[in-house]
Amino acid sequence: MTATLTDVARRAGVSVATASRAFGEPDRLAVATRDRVLRAASDLGYANTQAATATRTIGVIVPDVANPVYATLLKAIEGQAWHGRHRIVLFDADEDLRREREQIERARKLDGMLLCSPRLPDEEVLALVGETPYVVINRLLEGAPCVLMDAEHGPRQAVEHLAALGHRHIAYAAGPLGSWADSRRSDTVARACESFGIRLTRLSHHAASIQGGRAAAAPAAASGATAVIAYNDLVALGVEAGMSDLGRSCPDDISIVGIDDIEMAGAVTPGLTTVRMPIGRSGALAVDLLLQAMAGTPPEEAAVLNSQLIVRGSTAAPPA
Repeated sequence: MTATLTDVARRAGVSVATASRAFGEPDRLAVATRDRVLRAASDLGYANTQAATATRTIGVIVPDVANPVYATLLKAIEGQAWHGRHRIVLFDADEDLRREREQIERARKLDGMLLCSPRLPDEEVLALVGETPYVVINRLLEGAPCVLMDAEHGPRQAVEHLAALGHRHIAYAAGPLGSWADSRRSDTVARACESFGIRLTRLSHHAASIQGGRAAAAPAAASGATAVIAYNDLVALGVEAGMSDLGRSCPDDISIVGIDDIEMAGAVTPGLTTVRMPIGRSGALAVDLLLQAMAGTPPEEAAVLNSQLIVRGSTAAPPA
């Protein structure tokens, strides 16, 4: 049986993500760890299998190419594919289910595809991909190889952080309807609020954009919440802008937390407190898993990469 990246990781005693970095981002690993992974790959014949892989054309389907998260993801995918001289074809679904359906139908004619946060129902995605090798990023699809960005640890840290500051009423500014990540993040925030004795107001679904956040600002202010956790950083920045339009300042009048940690989050004033998601690492790992699948050895389980709260200036104690 052909060795897989999972086999290499198990043999070396590391995670699948660490094993992937040994090939795509070796400078990020300690020399001893990298050498241990490469020795395991050599022992199992994994490196020879990868070297023999012909140049492939990979379709990458994203919900919205204008979103900085997908720009970061695409850069990592392109970088990892470049190591094997594989080609990338981009498909932008533009947050439209009909368009996403058509894009999957087009991409399945290629050698393989990466589905980034697909919005269609599980059974429809599985039917559309057919026999084409694929990997799903940032969504759990039963029976499919998936790379997940942890929606539990980081968002719970965010609630714990706000609770420690003294907040007792939090609003969650939801993202697009049908987003699996939004559902997971919302549920995590709800469970954490319950465990810390915090009242939670769930706001309506909005676009995963600054304009979507602006639309959520007035309902958030009307709810009486002293803090807002947003679906992503763009929504969080939009909430902040909308609050400013309403005469409220962050963090003096209201604390705001985003999710993703895009580059802009650390450049605005005040800096945005956010949950850092492993966006780049998930893209690189997904390419490795897809190459496995195209070699006839699809991964057996989902890979989950950790998230972490990054505290900046947009959160403070609630107003007296």
